[in-house]
Amino acid sequence: MIMQKLGAFLLIILAVGVLVILGLFFYFLKVWVRAWMSDARVSLFNLVGMKLRGVARTLIVDARIRLVKAGLELGTDDLEAHYLAGGNVINVVQALIAADKATIDLTFKRAAAIDLAGRDVYDAVRTSVNPKVIDCPDPTKGTTMLDAVAKDGIRLLVKARVTVRANLERLVGGATEDTIIARVGQGIVSAIGSSSTYKDVLENPDHISRKVLQSGLDSQTAFEIVSIDIADI
Repeated sequence: MIMQKLGAFLLIILAVGVLVILGLFFYFLKVWVRAWMSDARVSLFNLVGMKLRGVARTLIVDARIRLVKAGLELGTDDLEAHYLAGGNVINVVQALIAADKATIDLTFKRAAAIDLAGRDVYDAVRTSVNPKVIDCPDPTKGTTMLDAVAKDGIRLLVKARVTVRANLERLVGGATEDTIIARVGQGIVSAIGSSSTYKDVLENPDHISRKVLQSGLDSQTAFEIVSIDIADI
């Protein structure tokens, strides 16, 4: 009698265990199947672990699928760690894919560090491939022209355009666009101030550009200055 009750009890436990496993399987079935069909396989135990750790499993799986489809391999552990650190997983993944297509050497560790530093790593990769133009001075700050005076006392109002390329190695800790704008503006004002007459500036604005460009104004910034062009005087 006791053996019968024990057997029935064990059967009940076994049935409950089977139901729990089936419940978990069907709960994660959609995500698991999507990963499996995309050749970005993630085990059921990993999905359960993500749930217990409070990780957005759908986001992690989608990120891994993007990487696999782009020909890159990265485990879910690194993606989870970045998510738990408060990082933008999808942005980092997009940056890695864009860097790979552009043959730029960018590791996940560096991309994650850039992202956690508060920089848009995907935009940085795009800017390193396709340099962008920034106005000097920044018109959004209320100033549209630089104010400079040549040695002959003639006042000149100048506007410049600076073409910059992101430097991924200096992105963490490097100064921002505002520093580039401030340095270039100061360099232009200084170069005009050292000109004997305003006519020299009007006749050879490229001389001012070259002089400023050779000053190494992008030192310790997150960018490399490609060119400086005087847009208006």
